[in-house]
Amino acid sequence: MTVLVFTFVLFLGNAVKELLQYVISGQVKFSVVAQAAGLLIPFVWVFALPMAMLTATLLIFGRFSADQELTAVRASGISLLSLVTPILLLSLALCGVSAFLNLYVGPRCRVAYNNLRYKLEAEFSSAYLPEGRFIKDFPGYIFYVGKNRKGDLEDVIVFGQKNETNVFVIKSPRAKLEPDVANRRLNLTLFDCKHITLGGGRSLSSFGEVQLQLDLEPEKKRSQKPPLSDMTFPQLLDEARDVEQRTRTPISRRELSPERRLAQKNALEHGPKELLTPVLFQIHRQVAFSFACFGFTLVGIPLGIRVHRRETNVGIAIALLLVAVYFSFIFLGQSLDTRPECLPYLIVWLPNFLFQAVGAVLLWRANRGG
Repeated sequence: MTVLVFTFVLFLGNAVKELLQYVISGQVKFSVVAQAAGLLIPFVWVFALPMAMLTATLLIFGRFSADQELTAVRASGISLLSLVTPILLLSLALCGVSAFLNLYVGPRCRVAYNNLRYKLEAEFSSAYLPEGRFIKDFPGYIFYVGKNRKGDLEDVIVFGQKNETNVFVIKSPRAKLEPDVANRRLNLTLFDCKHITLGGGRSLSSFGEVQLQLDLEPEKKRSQKPPLSDMTFPQLLDEARDVEQRTRTPISRRELSPERRLAQKNALEHGPKELLTPVLFQIHRQVAFSFACFGFTLVGIPLGIRVHRRETNVGIAIALLLVAVYFSFIFLGQSLDTRPECLPYLIVWLPNFLFQAVGAVLLWRANRGG
């Protein structure tokens, strides 16, 4: 039940602000919303599983202790360690599930969800080429659209500039606007065009079809690679090897492309550690967070016994406080991921060691009746 609760809460936090506008508009089918939800749930489970395990242990053992059931169990000759061993084994099994979600499924689903969300945004072409006004959002062009019916355009006028002296105007009675998700752009096809060139002589020509490509993101952001935070574990390992290769291989103007030479130049200027540290941080973060279920369970059992309360709100408050402490180390390491001297990829392991050490000591004392 706690898994469902945290999944629902985290899902709302991620999806509502991004999908609510499409749901309210009524232009998105339920199947699309269901697909987006299905892609988000594995990503949400990365965080929901450890939080749910912690909350469940706090609530169960808090109630267990408050109702004096722990005393009854001890009186029957069963030790606390024997009682909690199946729960600890369950937490280790959930660590395996978390590792599978952290390292493979979660990042892939997040990338697929972002692509789906981008496709929805691109399909609402009226947001980019609204009808009845001049649009100056695309460098080098000014557009005017008479009517926009979900990408089917009418009475389109395009003002463009080839250079400082030559200006052209394209008039088209109808056009088609289609999203290109892979390249983060819009493809505009103009039909039955009249092309007028101004400056340096006036000329008039006709074309049956003219195609324009409109970038929705700057060139530097239109990379086929996902960001480091959305890479799977094998992709991060490949990225780490690629960074090391770029910083070790000498620059060859004949064998490498201009982009590759520029990447190597930047790598040599900034040094391998500065470029490699963010990648190592993401690798260690994914692996370290996979063990959060065990650490949360180990510290949640004795804390629930010590709190000795039946109230649900007390257990939830303690769980949220512990989660905040855990993630504070993650945020600290993330803020230092460009400073290799601080070893940020080791900071993400500190909450695991801290929670497991404290939980082991508290559980040992609770087993002795302390």
